[in-house]
Amino acid sequence: MGIGDYFKPVSSWSVEKVRDSLKKLNPEDYNLVDVRQPQEYEQGHLPGAKLIPVGELHDRLKELDPGKPTIVY
Repeated sequence: MGIGDYFKPVSSWSVEKVRDSLKKLNPEDYNLVDVRQPQEYEQGHLPGAKLIPVGELHDRLKELDPGKPTIVY
């Protein structure tokens, strides 16, 4: 499975649109991935977000469920 199986191109969303969408979804129904550095994640992140720094993403794809939409920030 390649990285394209986990991510599909979409338009950029505003912070407000993402917040509104997350409120309507069950956290069990999507992957929420924070691709920033650990120090940035520790300063604050969205509840339920999994930290996978962008440089590690390719090697850690197996940690994500490919059957669920993936939200990355």
